[in-house]
Amino acid sequence: MQKEEFMREAIRLSIENVESGNGGPFGAVIVKDGKIIARGVNNVTSTNDPTAHAEVVAIRNACKEVGSFQLDGCEIYTSCEPCPMCLGAIYWARPDKMYFANTKKDAAAINFDDQFIYEELELPYSKRKLPTEQLLREEALLGFKKWSESTKKIEY
Repeated sequence: MQKEEFMREAIRLSIENVESGNGGPFGAVIVKDGKIIARGVNNVTSTNDPTAHAEVVAIRNACKEVGSFQLDGCEIYTSCEPCPMCLGAIYWARPDKMYFANTKKDAAAINFDDQFIYEELELPYSKRKLPTEQLLREEALLGFKKWSESTKKIEY
């Protein structure tokens, strides 16, 4: 299969998801060695899970398939430029390459606008729309200290 065929599958999934009423118009596939190993569609409303975006669902499925928390040697094809959460998940999963079809401006035009999140991240905590307050940092640092010293950890 070619890149365009993989992207067409992600697009097909996005359209099918809308037609089925299961969620938003987003689909993703993950490819390894020229074969689709995982698919994902937006399941936010059907599962009451705000993290069930197509890319995250596909990443979860692909990681199960390859038995790893990293997607080395994989590519992700997504029907739309990823939101901040999905982009973060993609970076953490470490695929070799990402392809997208619709842009974030295309998504904003149909009321899937993530610009406010990008803007919020740049603000000091006291200026954010979500009230944010730091608590018990000194106590929490113990977990980080234990991680740093652990001989059982698997680095990622």
